[in-house]
Amino acid sequence: MVHDKAPLHFSCIDQVQGPLLLRLEEHEGVVGRWDEMPDPQGGKPLRDFLPLPPSGDDDKPTDMGGGFHTVAKVVIFSYLCAMSDVLNEITPLSEKDFFYIVERHKSEFTYPVHQHKEFELNFIEGGAGVRRIVGDSVETIGDYDLVLVGSDDLEHAWEQGDCHSKDIREITIQFPRDMFSPEQLEKNQFASIRRMLQEAEHGLAFPVATIVKVYHLIDTLPSQKDRFRQFLQFLLLLNELASSEGARVLASTSFAHAAKSSESRRILKVKQYIDEHYTETIHLSDLADMVGMSPSAFSRFFKLRTGRTLSDYLIDIKLGNAARILVDTTRNISEICYDCGFNNLSNFNRIFKAKRGVTPREFRAMYKKNKVIV
Repeated sequence: MVHDKAPLHFSCIDQVQGPLLLRLEEHEGVVGRWDEMPDPQGGKPLRDFLPLPPSGDDDKPTDMGGGFHTVAKVVIFSYLCAMSDVLNEITPLSEKDFFYIVERHKSEFTYPVHQHKEFELNFIEGGAGVRRIVGDSVETIGDYDLVLVGSDDLEHAWEQGDCHSKDIREITIQFPRDMFSPEQLEKNQFASIRRMLQEAEHGLAFPVATIVKVYHLIDTLPSQKDRFRQFLQFLLLLNELASSEGARVLASTSFAHAAKSSESRRILKVKQYIDEHYTETIHLSDLADMVGMSPSAFSRFFKLRTGRTLSDYLIDIKLGNAARILVDTTRNISEICYDCGFNNLSNFNRIFKAKRGVTPREFRAMYKKNKVIV
């Protein structure tokens, strides 16, 4: 597996092109040259935004002062200001590896909200006060945090928040979506892992009891020198997590756009109707008739299957859609409020803050702020 290197970041000062972050990382083989890579938004080549390398033969690797070379793999992160402020991360995961693992010790979190196609298991120790963002879930974590993110379009980040620790330990494990084949996941031995990976489409937070149970596996995984044993230990970690109880889904379904195919036909029918009509007035009796139940029986059935009352579920659907619009558009907050089925702006603001921990304006700001690392 590849271990962490200090990233080398550059920023674009041309506001028309938008903030541009680069990481140059030594890599086997010549993938590209920094001075030949095009700007993702067109226009000037990237060399116009970067400091010139020391003088020398342009055809040979040139030391840029940080142990990195111009003949290198160039990993490009771009904020497309006109379209989205969320980074699409190209991870360092190699096609020759089952997973990528890195351990970092830091005093602050500076990486912006981002998304990527790989699964990510992120462990934090000593991070009390850090703010975790996964989709429309915004929470302040304790000393320990362990989260599995498994959707390629689920935005996430850890921000400094109120954390004052000078030694925050972070272990990040990324693995591809095809690490397990569909045929493997259908086997009985993989049933619990299959369910966990499906739930991870929303982001999955594990309780402290589970973190304590698997701590010895996470703690020693980065330092395991035998790659085969490291892989077996990783599989054991996934199995322990999948078999544990109390894991909590983070992002709402309406924000994460996650599939509901594993649920019963009656629940799917009701949820589909709610998804299509959540901006309208929905009556309990209408939903009950839809699945052939009395209103009281349907209420019990719905809470048993979803873990939430119908009214709580409706609010979460409305808030999830509102959060998605806040992130994806620049529409007025009051307009979003009414278009998502709320009939009072102050009530919308109050419920949003009660459920998400921040106001709609603050939530949008967390996604929209441009963080440029120089």
